[in-house]
Amino acid sequence: MALRLGLIGMGLMGQAFIYNLHKSQFIIQGFDIDPARMDQLKGQGGHPMDTPAQASKDVDCVIISLPTSEISRASIMGSDGILEGAKEGLYICDTTTARPEDSESLHAELEKLGLNYMDTCVSGTSTMAQDGDLVIIAGGDEENFNACKKYFDGFSRSAYYMGPAGSGARTKLIINLILAGNRLALAEGMVLGEKAGLEANNLLEVLQDGACSSKTMLDKGPKMIKADYSKEGQIKVSLKDSRLMLEQGQRLGAPMLMTNIWSQIIQVSYEKGYGEKDTVAFYEVLRGMAGLEERPGIDNVPMGKDE
Repeated sequence: MALRLGLIGMGLMGQAFIYNLHKSQFIIQGFDIDPARMDQLKGQGGHPMDTPAQASKDVDCVIISLPTSEISRASIMGSDGILEGAKEGLYICDTTTARPEDSESLHAELEKLGLNYMDTCVSGTSTMAQDGDLVIIAGGDEENFNACKKYFDGFSRSAYYMGPAGSGARTKLIINLILAGNRLALAEGMVLGEKAGLEANNLLEVLQDGACSSKTMLDKGPKMIKADYSKEGQIKVSLKDSRLMLEQGQRLGAPMLMTNIWSQIIQVSYEKGYGEKDTVAFYEVLRGMAGLEERPGIDNVPMGKDE
């Protein structure tokens, strides 16, 4: 018998969830503020709902995929939110890259109401998500994590229990921090290579085969070379995440040397109009700093700072 679940938020990542959950024979009832996303859900055999409350009715699990902690909280606790449709014991799996302290608060508040909240962050781009190549890192109660494995299997390749509430969110920020360093190092090296007159594709091939190789080189290197900034992530989201990373460093007294530089570069990229473009559009800022031409990119997204 097919399992039914709720889905709140159907952007780039949410659409990938739908694709894989549908392949895994799940029945999906979902909500998004964007009517086009609702139409996409219907086109894939899902059931659009008018509110988060309706999307949460008569299911055992709801997956949330939203941009920020604040929006996630509103979808749960606000008017027509998940709370209004939830039955006791509902599992709420929040994939939002969130402030860990916000995840801890939601867990504690919802536990008192008989609901099971977990910060179940995901590692991977939306393209990787489409291919089912996501890793889930979860914080919360371990028995709830084990109970939700059947849902995680529907849209990821592996899932890890990281500890109490907030642990998944903290792990995701650390993953993103290290990923940012990989992307920044690759971009800096590629710009240096261009200034030195090396052929870009040849250089990237050597880097991919060398001791410094990483997934970033395979996924993002070609995008940098082609100025292909079609969205797999977004500059504006990376800026939000960088600020959360720095906040954790300040809270915990950890050095954040690279992250400070990364955050400044992403801030400049946002202010220069790359907010809606893929995260590696920051490559053009480095090109400009090197005296090379900044290319607008080929993703057909109008330039201009996102409001």
